[in-house]
Amino acid sequence: METNVFGEPLRTCGDDPVTGFERTGCCESSEYDPGIHIVCAVMTDEFLNFSDLRGNDLKTPVPEAGFPGLKAGDRWCICASRWLEACDAGVAPPVVLEATNEKFLEFISLEELVLFAYINYGF
Repeated sequence: METNVFGEPLRTCGDDPVTGFERTGCCESSEYDPGIHIVCAVMTDEFLNFSDLRGNDLKTPVPEAGFPGLKAGDRWCICASRWLEACDAGVAPPVVLEATNEKFLEFISLEELVLFAYINYGF
């Protein structure tokens, strides 16, 4: 069982739309995932536009791939490197810590990550 940044069981990131590299709803790691989609982020318009400018359009649906397209407020497992790149550009989306894989701590400290925490008391 994979764990989150607190060492607890990894929570579901999103099931509407269903996210995760394997589309399990969780930001699980996989040897088959070259992008390392382990960060559970809450999409913002700023991040979606940034990602599009970087060549990854997450807004446009791709029905043949089962991808509905994302909008602000959706939760989605994103690549560790893209989140860090967005952070450097000042457009990092908020992170759902309970649903972010602890492997992300190989790239950023928990102390720094909590500054970007998405707080939703109803989880």
